[in-house]
Amino acid sequence: MKITVHFDGGSRGNPGPAAAAAVAYDANGEELTDRVALVGEVTNNVAEYRALLLAVSLAADLEADEVEFVGDSQLIVRQITGEYKVKKADLKPLHAEAKAALTALPKWSITDVRRESNERADELLNEALDSI
Repeated sequence: MKITVHFDGGSRGNPGPAAAAAVAYDANGEELTDRVALVGEVTNNVAEYRALLLAVSLAADLEADEVEFVGDSQLIVRQITGEYKVKKADLKPLHAEAKAALTALPKWSITDVRRESNERADELLNEALDSI
């Protein structure tokens, strides 16, 4: 099964209360399921990595054999693809964890989009942050 998983993470304050969201869609663009998690008091970039990890977990649970991950954090996407180096010490373990989790999937790709193209994940993220 081929799916697309949109993910978004964010914090209110940097660092501040943070959350992560992931939304899975089938090949026809129909929403399959979503996940949201509160991730503590962290920076926005840490929250974005937590969102990617949530997205990978969601894809694995759906037993997808091909996954396109879509996020609005250019930094995270380009660090995962190797285009950017991971310089911040607090991101290095999360980067390694995400890369390891991704290798467990049969086939995957990752792209970054503008925030407007990641609307549902952003909506879920903000609902979670509003609940704190």
